[in-house]
Amino acid sequence: MLAIIGGSGLTTLSNLDVSHREVVRTPYGEPSGALVFGQICGRPAMFLPRHGYGHTIAPHMVNYCANLWALHHYRATGVISVASVGGIRGDLQPGDLVLPHQIIDYTWGRKSTFFEGNGSPVRHIDFTEPYDGDLRQRIRAAANELAIDLKVGAVYAATQGPRLETAAEIDRLERDGADVVGMTGMPEAVLARELELPYAAVNVVANHAAGRGSSANGIHFEQLEEVLQGAMGQVRLLIEHLVGCQPENGG
Repeated sequence: MLAIIGGSGLTTLSNLDVSHREVVRTPYGEPSGALVFGQICGRPAMFLPRHGYGHTIAPHMVNYCANLWALHHYRATGVISVASVGGIRGDLQPGDLVLPHQIIDYTWGRKSTFFEGNGSPVRHIDFTEPYDGDLRQRIRAAANELAIDLKVGAVYAATQGPRLETAAEIDRLERDGADVVGMTGMPEAVLARELELPYAAVNVVANHAAGRGSSANGIHFEQLEEVLQGAMGQVRLLIEHLVGCQPENGG
């Protein structure tokens, strides 16, 4: 079954017909919340809010290892990560949906591997393409079928948070080749890869990044909620289509 990790703006999945919730204990501590199981369009799915159900867990405090381990333990066949981002690239506007294809990691101090400590052998994994190609293609096809304008291809810059970036930092990220900026894409993606769990992201542009567009003189937080609410309606439709059309052996 597909698993959906919800970020800012998607703390619940309203189109999930809930069957039960499961409190999970993992070797890495507690996940962000109970796993929610149910059906979308008659097909099984599970949901986990990355920041907890009250949105109380800051990006650098998320237990990414426990979250990914729990989804893998309950046999997720793939993970769709939903996260809000700031738009750096000039053509990206608040409310746009983006399908990133690459990551640059600027985070620090986060546990980013399952293979360390207690005599565990070091394991090096290939991370040339950080997102699963097949899952990205399914997302792209679903957006086309629903006539949802999905911006395909973007480099995601993962920053530490929880503060937003300075305008100079955004200038640096742009020079590095980043198109969008968020705080939760890593180590989530690499942990999924270590577990051989197909993983792809759908980013929602919540605002122009610092020093850009409408954020040239500062981020207007009062506008973010309205933007996210509108865009998350499209995200829910996209997820509904993806789950409803997943292969029979993917349930």
